[in-house]
Amino acid sequence: MMRVALATLGLWLSLTAALAQEGERKKFVSPFAKPADVPASGREVLSLRGFDELMAKFVAEQKQPGAQLAIGRNGKVFYSRGFGYANVEAQFPVQPESRFRIASISKPLTAVAILRLVAQNRLALNQRVIEVLAGKFPFVLEPTDPRLKTVTIEQLLHHSAGWDRDKSFDPMFRSPEICAELGVDAPAKPVDVMRYMWKRRLDNDPGTHYAYSNFGYCVLGRVIEAVSGQSYEDYVRLEVLAPLGIDRMVVGRTLPVDRQTDEAVYYDSGPDRPAVMGDKLGKLVLQPDGAWCLETMDAHGGWISTAEDLVKFSMAFTGHERNPIGSVNVIDKMFARPPGKLWIEENGQPKPYFYGMGWLVRPVGGSAEWFNAWHNGSLPGTSTLMVRRSDGVCWAVLFNSRETPEKKAPSQLIDPLLHEVAGRVAGWPR
Repeated sequence: MMRVALATLGLWLSLTAALAQEGERKKFVSPFAKPADVPASGREVLSLRGFDELMAKFVAEQKQPGAQLAIGRNGKVFYSRGFGYANVEAQFPVQPESRFRIASISKPLTAVAILRLVAQNRLALNQRVIEVLAGKFPFVLEPTDPRLKTVTIEQLLHHSAGWDRDKSFDPMFRSPEICAELGVDAPAKPVDVMRYMWKRRLDNDPGTHYAYSNFGYCVLGRVIEAVSGQSYEDYVRLEVLAPLGIDRMVVGRTLPVDRQTDEAVYYDSGPDRPAVMGDKLGKLVLQPDGAWCLETMDAHGGWISTAEDLVKFSMAFTGHERNPIGSVNVIDKMFARPPGKLWIEENGQPKPYFYGMGWLVRPVGGSAEWFNAWHNGSLPGTSTLMVRRSDGVCWAVLFNSRETPEKKAPSQLIDPLLHEVAGRVAGWPR
């Protein structure tokens, strides 16, 4: 299918955004009975037809509204295609240029921004967080739990700072409670979430347990602001993305009326929830349209992107030649196994994979130099995956729905299938 002009794309998506804001958008019902019904956009690559067949079949069988896949190697993106609809109501196909929420794939962006500051000797991994934040956020010097005074930048990157949402809660989805306790206007801002959490005790001693923490990366976003003197988004765009030629990645907006005109519409089968922001505050809305605040999630889950730009980002770390960090030693630390017993089995053997600094990493053949790295993302209306393989091939796949009919994440289901198709490629395009 020929690419549709971006101006037309913007027109249709703006129309659907307006309808959604008025509460007229309904729950998604798949219009695809078979793979042949799934529209595709972008340039065909004959040697990679297997990916076309996989994506069309997956979108149809798993009842997805739309998807986007990009693949690259050696610094070049050679496959970038859209499948299904960015806008089901308007029957507007996903384009290679359509932008999607990427959810937790935002964390590698934040980690790279932190490590750039480390490479510039403006920040140290063993530095205590309160030492960095105190000048901009003085309240951090007086936490309810004294253990917070010992948390380091490295522990935040490794998800070992002491917060554990499985033992307590994830504050990034507690805007009403935070606003009520602090007496601030909705929605809760990142600094509001920090004030709220600084009044509570940690779930674990810092450095002793891995526990995935959205809030930990929210704090890293404020570290970037305190050290750089810029907003989190401005610093990442200028210092991390611009050197890679990426200029369309931005922190997304929650409400449909505020979104980018080339952004996909998000479809969710879950129950409606009370809005935490906007003119429908407290009223039931579709979860992607205001049940939580994407802007507050900036550093851990707030960005929007195309699959192609995510591939450009991940390819920057398949070698040390062209990357925004600038230090080989610091890059190696990003993909290195965390210290201590965070990822050690009970028998004393290292686990086969681990969370480095912003990436999940699996060494290949026991080598520290050959490894696969990846990150996925999930929010109501969003399922995403970014992969950097040991052979230098990188891909990103984005969906504008969170679940399949069996309540599985589409990005996780398609992951092994993409590797299977990749294994049958006779030769990657040059």
